[in-house]
Amino acid sequence: MVDKAPAATGVSVGDVLNGTVEHVAAYGAFIRLDSGQKAMVHISELSHNYVKKVEDVLEVGQKITAKVIKIDDKGRIDLSIKALQVKEPPARPAYREDDFEKKLSSFLKSSDEKIADLSRSKEVRSSKKRSTAGQSGKK
Repeated sequence: MVDKAPAATGVSVGDVLNGTVEHVAAYGAFIRLDSGQKAMVHISELSHNYVKKVEDVLEVGQKITAKVIKIDDKGRIDLSIKALQVKEPPARPAYREDDFEKKLSSFLKSSDEKIADLSRSKEVRSSKKRSTAGQSGKK
């Protein structure tokens, strides 16, 4: 038996190709490459950021540039748009000393209030116990 060469002749993993979005599905988009071949970009390969719907990123007729990340034994080409994007580190808010001081004072205030409420409820319970103990002895 003779092994068939994949239908994606002239394309190899790592190539950067141009194409046009032909069809958008819930799980990705089908791309018609400039060479005439078909390829697919999975929703997870659209962006480094979370993508809820493919339509949020791509639309039919849109020209794209993507990198070939896989060619299976049936010759199907998988593309990645995010492989060509620079991944930016998440923005960290600048630490400010006064933010910590505000949080600490707010915590201490609420903590003091909770302790005061707890003390008051203990006093109320103990005074009720004393009054009911005194009444049970009388008849």
